[in-house]
Amino acid sequence: MSVVTNTTTIGAIDAPSRRNTELMMMVFAIAISVFAYANVGLAMDGTLPSGMFGYGAGLILLGGVAHLVVRKFARYADPLLLPLATLLNGLGLVLIWRLDQSPKLIRDAKSAFGAFTPSAPRQLMYSAVGVALFVGVLLLLKDHRILQRYTYISMAVALFLLILPMFFPAKFGARIWINIAGFSIQPGEFAKIIIAVFFAGYLMVKRDALALASRRFMGLYLPRGRDLGPILVIWALSILILVFETDLGTSLLFFGLFVIMLYVATERTSWIVFGLLMSAAGAVGVATFEPHVEARVTAWQDPFKCFQTDGACEQIGNAIMSFGSGGTLGSGWGQGHSDLIGFAANADFILATVGDELGLAGMMAVLLIYGLIVERGVRTALAARDPFGKLLAIGLSGAFAIQVFVVAGGVMGLIPLTGMTMPFLAAGGSSVIANWALIGILIRISDTARRPAPAPAPSTDAEMTQVVRP
Repeated sequence: MSVVTNTTTIGAIDAPSRRNTELMMMVFAIAISVFAYANVGLAMDGTLPSGMFGYGAGLILLGGVAHLVVRKFARYADPLLLPLATLLNGLGLVLIWRLDQSPKLIRDAKSAFGAFTPSAPRQLMYSAVGVALFVGVLLLLKDHRILQRYTYISMAVALFLLILPMFFPAKFGARIWINIAGFSIQPGEFAKIIIAVFFAGYLMVKRDALALASRRFMGLYLPRGRDLGPILVIWALSILILVFETDLGTSLLFFGLFVIMLYVATERTSWIVFGLLMSAAGAVGVATFEPHVEARVTAWQDPFKCFQTDGACEQIGNAIMSFGSGGTLGSGWGQGHSDLIGFAANADFILATVGDELGLAGMMAVLLIYGLIVERGVRTALAARDPFGKLLAIGLSGAFAIQVFVVAGGVMGLIPLTGMTMPFLAAGGSSVIANWALIGILIRISDTARRPAPAPAPSTDAEMTQVVRP
């Protein structure tokens, strides 16, 4: 008896999509946010807040739409990125709504602006716009490698966005906003994504030349002069932004993003050293003649020295006292006094509310969530099969990490205050919209990286294996 078996048609083993895992994590993230909302209301007046069900329904709608789109159009994407972003966005809405109930902030707003406008409803609207942009990224960007075609166009657009605020009046001592039809837009939030696209495309082509070294000095590889040109240009641009817009945060983000991607592309430690030296030299140089930056450095050196004379010192001092009063477990939702910080309590200093009401444990949990987003982005970069996707994923993750570091470091007194927005948590439409787009691009890259390879097509010329059985 003989059996003829064709061994050439081998089906691909379908990798698990992990969408059910994502769904369970989404339910968990929304439940935590709704529980926090109810806890704030019970702590403040002993009753469930009237808007709790509307808030829960809105968060379920946004999270459900985002999950369904990922399930349909990015089936093999990372299962944690979307739930982590949803959790941060939900907790941010709770923190902003909690601060909206503060009598002190209401009084301050009425005395300064003549009226008080709650920030939570507006932030929920911005979150909806951000999720819509997230959906648009997944629907329109079928393959992240398409972005490589627009390498130099993206750089021109990014420079335009960075320069545009120079033509608008300064706000709180910095020119980082533009006002259009009554809305304030922070172009730097969108520029960080577009700059990452340019760097990924540029470094993919130039990385071999940038990796060359002419000599070794004190254990470091020194690059050739002509290869040092690009980093000098980026350093000069970041300094110009800092000088003309007094925007320390965007300058650090812009320059740090380039150095991180340059190090990943070339694997030369010398670029990191040069980057740190030049960023420090630029910041020190500008701080010597720019009053706004100098005031922030002074407040960082001694937050309590000018507590009664300078608003920046007063805010940083109150933030540090909020962290101290929170202790290990915090005073509880809705029972802290971070509203004493003033008008920036729901923006730059929203982490002070976390430290005050959730304590050290809550702060570590929030920072861990940010760390997980960065870790999943780096994991996506490692799994990407093309060099452009690797560099773009590490660039977006690095930009996210740098922004979290400079905001948290400024509020905690580790570095001078930068005035940037804490991703997803703080009140600010530009920030939440841009960061949802960033998560969308990372999900698209991770879907491409984790998608199983197609099964090989059967060959008509394949050899036939004959198995003879007695």
